[in-house]
Formats: sequence, structure tokens, C-alpha cells
Amino acid sequence: MKSQRHNAIRELLIKTTVTNNGAISSQDALRRKLASRGFHVTQATLSRDIRELKLLKGPSGYALPNTTAVDSDDDPPLLAETLASFGLEVRQAQNLVVVITTMGGAQPVAASLDQEEWTEVVGTIAGDNTVLIISPDNRSAATLKARIEAHLA
Repeated sequence: MKSQRHNAIRELLIKTTVTNNGAISSQDALRRKLASRGFHVTQATLSRDIRELKLLKGPSGYALPNTTAVDSDDDPPLLAETLASFGLEVRQAQNLVVVITTMGGAQPVAASLDQEEWTEVVGTIAGDNTVLIISPDNRSAATLKARIEAHLA
């Protein structure tokens, strides 16, 4: 049953991505669409499904990971796309860099930065719309700020 439900979620998200209308912008909207397909789930079950499927939530709603990315083996995984989608502003305070994102965008931005394993990044902390990045020194922070600014839309 779980795999059938996961397949139904994938199909719904692919359908809304391809037709480019009726984006699924909330868990309740996704729950209703699943119910119309015969899958009646609780909010807790749906939250678990979203986590297990690693769905992304952006300004236009839920999406499958890598559905809009054109990947090649040597491209960094989603960083440029994530920053362009969610990043609004970047600021430096000595060895700290702060990235302001859209609401809910801080987690995917921090995760993408962590995957890069850049030497300028000691660690990240993400809230709802702010990512704090710790750099080893002021020079590294300035380099990091410039790298991030290059990806902001």
C-alpha cells in the first residue's frame, strides 16, 4: 500500500509539473488529491511520505527532487538551482555569512551547501528563511559570499 501511495504522489507531482497548472502548494492539497485517488491518509503519514520521497517545497509548491534539473555527472548537485530558486540576499559579518531565503527555503539551501564540501564552509545552521554559514576566517567568508552571490537570481 505504501509503495502504491508513493507512486500516486509521484504521478500527481509529475502531472502538475508537466501541465504547469494546479501546483500542489500544501500538504492538505496533496492529501485531498490522494483521497480523490482512493488513498485516505493522516497528516502524520503524509509528512512521513514527503520526507521519505525527499520532496522539495518551493515557491510554486511541492516537487520531486531533480525534476527540473538538467544533471550531468560533473555538475554540483542542485546548488546553483537551489540558490536561484530560494536565495534572496547574502551578507557577511567577519567570518560569518548569512543567506536570506524565501520562507521555507533555508533548509534546502543549507543542505545543498553542505553537500558541496567547500573549504570556505565549516558548517551551516538553517532556520525558516535564514542560513548561517560559519567560515574559518574573514577571507574565506568573503570568497564564499562572492560564490553565493554569483548564483542568486
